[in-house]
Amino acid sequence: MKKWSGIALLLVIMMSVLVACGTKDEAGGEKTGASDTKILKMGTSADYPPFEYVDTAVSDEIIGFDIDLAKMVAKELGYELEIEDMDFNGLIPALQAKSIDMVVAGMDGNNEERKKVIDFSTAYFTATNLVITMKDSNINSAEDLKGKKIGAQTASVQEKGAKSLEEQYGYSVESRDRVPDLFQEIKSGHLDAIVIADVVANGYIESNKELSSFELPEEHKLGLSMAFQKDSDLTAEFDRVLKELQDKGEVEKLVLKWFSN
Repeated sequence: MKKWSGIALLLVIMMSVLVACGTKDEAGGEKTGASDTKILKMGTSADYPPFEYVDTAVSDEIIGFDIDLAKMVAKELGYELEIEDMDFNGLIPALQAKSIDMVVAGMDGNNEERKKVIDFSTAYFTATNLVITMKDSNINSAEDLKGKKIGAQTASVQEKGAKSLEEQYGYSVESRDRVPDLFQEIKSGHLDAIVIADVVANGYIESNKELSSFELPEEHKLGLSMAFQKDSDLTAEFDRVLKELQDKGEVEKLVLKWFSN
């Protein structure tokens, strides 16, 4: 009798531990037992100001337009975000491996190859790709790029755009994992030019007067979107709330906060 009582007690304890540790929510998030708060694991690449970055002079917290927007939508849906920083080229594999639930990282949702393996929300921001050069480089147009080395972030739409024009304009493309590395190498002279989204490039140009820019030709406007696992219920949830926040002008307020300067 004591043996069976001991087994019953052990089962009760195990069930209590399982409840305390939380269960997976149907939409993909983790649900904690104590407060019923649903946790979503969000991947980003915190090297892309003002979308996502770390202001090391203030703290080690990841901040930016994308972070504020993701938190705003998640809060409306009753989720709490657990944000993980990783290289940009590791974000889609992480979604495919289901080690994260979503990605918000200035990612272009108009990419047909990406759409085959992950889902995108509707666009929340549009941007244009710029070619950044040193002012004294005498590179003022795409025609001046012949024989030059052009840098772009690995696995980004800027890399794809640069490579699509590589043969036409006669330059070579080199990829780097982090955006700050691109700016370091253009200043050191290892790269002749780099391709960056305008809203990111503008901040660097403003603080580095020796830089100049021009638009990457024949390039579509970037429709930045949130990304989710293929066929995830989260896509429709976030789409609905994102549209509501856009209609209320809440997204525009964040745009003014992060891009007004």
